[in-house]
Amino acid sequence: MRKTCLSIGLAVLFGQADAANLTDIYRLAQQNDAVYASAQAAYQAGMEKLLQARSLLLPSLNLAAGLNHYETDTNVSDPKHYTSPGLTLTLIQPLYRKQNLEALEQARLQVQAVEAQLKLARQSLILRTAQAYFDVLQAQDNLATAQAQKAAIAQQLAQARKSFEVGAATIVDSHEAQASFDATVALEIAAGNDLEVKRRTLEKLIMAEAPKLDPLASNVAAPRPQPDDMNAWVKQAEVDSLSVVVGLANAEVARREVARQNAGYLPTLDLAVSYGLTNNTVVGSVSGVDSRSAAIGLQLGWNLYQGGATRSLVREAVANQEKARFDLENARRQAALDTRQAYLGVVSGDARVAALQQAVVSSETQLKSTKLGQEVGVRTAVDVLNAEQQLHSAQRDLAAARYAALISGLNLKAAAGVLSEADMQALDALLKHQ
Repeated sequence: MRKTCLSIGLAVLFGQADAANLTDIYRLAQQNDAVYASAQAAYQAGMEKLLQARSLLLPSLNLAAGLNHYETDTNVSDPKHYTSPGLTLTLIQPLYRKQNLEALEQARLQVQAVEAQLKLARQSLILRTAQAYFDVLQAQDNLATAQAQKAAIAQQLAQARKSFEVGAATIVDSHEAQASFDATVALEIAAGNDLEVKRRTLEKLIMAEAPKLDPLASNVAAPRPQPDDMNAWVKQAEVDSLSVVVGLANAEVARREVARQNAGYLPTLDLAVSYGLTNNTVVGSVSGVDSRSAAIGLQLGWNLYQGGATRSLVREAVANQEKARFDLENARRQAALDTRQAYLGVVSGDARVAALQQAVVSSETQLKSTKLGQEVGVRTAVDVLNAEQQLHSAQRDLAAARYAALISGLNLKAAAGVLSEADMQALDALLKHQ
C-alpha cells in the first residue's frame, strides 16, 4: 500500500515534467530511505541523554506504602495480633554528587556527537543519491552504446550475407560479422541487466518505481575546487570533517567518564525530607493508634569499599579514553586521505574529460575518413564498423568520466564537512531538463 501511494505521488509530482532531477530524487530519498530514517531515530534517542542527565540533579519524590501484620505474646499480657498500614513520602534533593555533574557534561557532549552524526547521515544520503542517480545514467549510456554497436554490426552482417550471396565476398566475412554480432548481443544483454540493477538500487532509496531522469548536458565539465589548493582542503577536513567532530566529542566524553568514575571515591551529600503516616489497629479493638512523623535533614554517603569495583571502573574508563584518542587520530588521518583522493579525483577527472573530449573529436574525424575511404575502395566495411565502435566507446567513456568527476567533487566537500543540498542544486544546473 505504501509503495503504491508513493508511486501515485511520483506520478503527481512528475506528471507535468517527464523526468526528475537530482534534487527531486533526493527529496524522495529523504522521506523514504531506511538508513536515513534509522539515523533520525538515533538522533532523537540521543537527544534524550541530556534530559536524563539533568534529572540526576533535580529532586526525586518517592511514595512507599506497606501493610504489616504483627503477632505478640508475652508472659504478662494476653496474646495480641494487629495490622499496621503505613504510608511514607520521601523527597531527596542531591546537594553534591560529583558523578552526576560529570554525567551532565557527558550528556552535553553526546548531544553534540549525535547532531554531527545526523549531519553525517545527511551527507551520506546526498552522496548515495548522487551515486545512484549517475549510475543509472551511466548504465543507460552503456546500454545505448551496446545497442548502437549492435545496430551497426547487424547492418554489416546483412551486407556480408548479401555480398556472399552474389559472390562478392567469402563465407569468412559472413562468419566474422556473425561472431561480432553475437558478441554484441551478449554485451547488450549484460548492459540491460546492469541498468536494471542500477534502477533497483535507486528505487531502494526512494521506495518507489524510479522515474525518468534528467540526463547530463553535453560539454559539461566538473567545476574546479574552490580554493584550488589540496593542502587547504586537507587542513579544513582535519578540523571540520564530521567524522572528526564526532571523534572529538567522543574523546571528551571518554575523558569525562574517567572523572565520573574517579568520583566514586568521593562522598555524596543529599537533602532528605520525609513524611510518614502509620495506623496500628489491634484486632477486636474499637480504636487504633495513628502516628504521623516528619523529618528533614542531611544525608552523607560514602562508599568506602565496593570489592574493588570502583578501581576497576576507573581502569576501564582510562582504557576507553585511550581508545577514543586513537579513534580521533584515525578519523583525522582518514579525513585527510579521503580529501586528497577526492581532490585528485576532481583534478584528474577534469584532465580525463578534456582528453576524452578530444578522443571523441578524433574518433568522429576518423569515422568520416574511413567512410570516405570505403567509398573510394581503400577501406573495408569492417574498418568502418571498427571506427563506429571506437566512436561509441569514446562517447561512453567521456560520459562516465564526467559522472566520476562530479561525484569526486561531492566527495571532496563531504570529506571537508561542507557538503549540503545547495551542491545538489548546483549539479541540477548541469542537467538537461526533459
